[in-house]
Formats: sequence, C-alpha cells, structure tokens
Amino acid sequence: MSILAPTPASSYTPSGLHDRVRELHKPKVDWHNAGWICVMAAFFLSVLGIMAISTTEHELAVRQIAHLGVGVIAATVLAVPHYKWIHRASYPLLGVVILLLIFVLIPWVPEAIVRPRNGARRWINLYFTDFQPSEIAKIAYIVALAAYLRYRQNYRTFFGLLLPLVLTFIPLVLILVEPDLGTAMLFLPTLFAMLIAAGARIKHLVLIILLGLSLAPLTYPLLQPHQKGRIQAMVAQVTGDDRYQDDLGYQGARAMTLVGAGQLTGVGKQKAADLIRYNHLPEEHNDMIFAVICCRWGLAGAIVTWALFALFTIGGLITAGMCKDPFGRLVAVGIVAMTFAQMTINTGMTIGVLPITGLTLPFVSYGGSSLVAGWMMVGILLNVAMRRPQYLARKSFEFDEKPDQA
Repeated sequence: MSILAPTPASSYTPSGLHDRVRELHKPKVDWHNAGWICVMAAFFLSVLGIMAISTTEHELAVRQIAHLGVGVIAATVLAVPHYKWIHRASYPLLGVVILLLIFVLIPWVPEAIVRPRNGARRWINLYFTDFQPSEIAKIAYIVALAAYLRYRQNYRTFFGLLLPLVLTFIPLVLILVEPDLGTAMLFLPTLFAMLIAAGARIKHLVLIILLGLSLAPLTYPLLQPHQKGRIQAMVAQVTGDDRYQDDLGYQGARAMTLVGAGQLTGVGKQKAADLIRYNHLPEEHNDMIFAVICCRWGLAGAIVTWALFALFTIGGLITAGMCKDPFGRLVAVGIVAMTFAQMTINTGMTIGVLPITGLTLPFVSYGGSSLVAGWMMVGILLNVAMRRPQYLARKSFEFDEKPDQA
C-alpha cells in the first residue's frame, strides 16, 4: 500500500497556487503519440522508394540514401523546439519563398545558377546539389495559411475567404509559370481541406468551387503546349484512341504496360529492369516510380504503397484531432491533405486515370528537394503530436466573438 506524500503548505499560498496553475497550463511533451505513425509510414515509403530506384539506377539509389539521411536530420531539427516558432516565422518564410519563386523565373539569371530542364525553370544550382523552391513553398504556404485561419472571424464570411485565396494563388501562379502544373495542382485541395477543418461555411466553399469550375475552361489557353497535349492524350486514351501512343501519350502508355506486366505479385528485380529498359519508360526513377513498383512487386506492391500512405494520413489526422491549438491542428491537416493529394495525382497519372503532370510520389520518387521537404513535414507533424494539450485549454476555434455573419 502506497502512502501519498502530503501537499507542501507553500502550495496553498497565493504564489504557490499561481505556480501550480502555471504548471497545469504548461504544455507537456508526450513521447507516446500518433506522430510516430507518420514517421514509420514515411520511413517505409522511403525505403520502398530506394529499392524501386535501385531496379534500374543503382547510383541514384545510393544518392537517395544520402538524401534520406539529410531529410531525417531536418525532421529532427524541426521536431525538437516547440512549433510556436514556426508560427512566428510563417509570413516571413512565405515571403522569402515567393522571392525565390520569382528569382527562378528571371530570364537573365545565368544558367550556372538556374538550370532549365526540358524548358522548365524550377531549380537553383547550389553546386553540391540542386534546390527546388517549389518544394519549400508547399511548407511555407501551409504554415502561413494556418497562421491566418487560426482566428475564426477571418474566414466565417464570404469576403473573409479572399485573403486565403490570394495566399493560395500567389505561389500557385508562380509555380504554374515555371511551368510545374503538378505541384500547382496541390494548393487548392490543401486550401479547401484546411478551410473545412477550420470551420468555414460550406455554402461559401460551394460557391467558390462552382465559381472555379465555371472559370476553369478559361485557364486552358494559359497552359503550355505540352500540358495541353498531355490532357488530349489522356482523353484519347480513355476513349480508346491510340493515335497519341507514340508521341504525346508515349509515357502514359509505357507506364500502363509496365503496371499490367506486374500482375498480382510482380516479376522480380531483374526482369522488371529488363522490361523497363525494353519499353524505354521515361523518368522511371522519378515521376513514374509507381510503375516500377507495380512491375517489380505487382498489385501487392501497389497495395502496400497505398496502405502506407493511408497509415500516414491516419496518423496525421489523429495528430490534428488531438491538438487543441488551432495553428497546430491546421498545419497537421494541411500536411496530410497536400501529401495525400500528391499521392493521388501521381498514382492516378501512372495508371492512366489522370493526365501526366510530372509530379513526384512523396517519399518514394528520386529527388533531394522532394524527399527532404517531405521529411521536414514529418518533423513538423511529430512536433505538433508531441505537444500535449494544456490543461483547461479551450477547444480549437472556440473564441469569444460576435455571431457569424453571412
């Protein structure tokens, strides 16, 4: 039988009670949290990616291991200090990223600094590696939008949604001009997911969606010729028209052929490598890595990939649900939404249900900027998950305010 120690008399003094209340309100670090689910899922996805890349590109697989090490270090650095510092730095970070996105588009910047690839200006040469500002832009956008949406009165009216739309379209348009249609497509799903999580009025969101759908055809002339061609190739592919299979639809057709070749359990590493080389699949280690997974491990490999992303999503949503701080909750929702949207677009374009946009598969595709940025998101998620809610704290998005206005 244990004996409870008596409460010190000093705690009954005014100063003692004040210290006790402060202690109750002080957030604790909880090492047993759902953020580790995201860490585990991201790690296994990264390992799966390294194995898939090694199917045809052994040297790139070794580099990806180094990228993974840098990513884990970056995640650790972001997970240790309280995420409130990210909140304070959110708007300056977005400003710096926007300047970088503008910088890569300046035509007179020497190619030794900004290296165009296939007509796209997305990368800054750091000499030891290439840096892609659009990857960091995804993180900066999420934290800046979360900083704005943490106050309910900012978005409960229709006109209050204008600033979130502006925050969305500035990086979206700059990335679209690079051009990088795939990454640009991630911002709107993330915006709506965060608005829904924050409690925006559904009628306002429906109105914006209807307005966007009505204006979408007007954006078609703004697309690059190759982007229009990919849309035409996908439509032709769905309707059974094979006239684009040797040019505009070549990459999509080769990808679907290799996905089908894997059948249920795959063909193994060596045969998969031979099939990929024989079919001349472009960007097999990058945009089309999911086709490599399906060819080498079959439907089983695809299911494992989707299951790991589902696990990442579940861990992120549990983290968001457990967090009472509006900023932390919205950041968790934004990271989950953007990662899930990117996975959906990448795997969808590989199996032929979405147009090819050049978008990578998070944690799996080869690329230092993409992998490190993904692990930075994991570090932020773990940071939010580790911060146990304060005692007696109010629930997220419950503020003293006037009744909602239409």
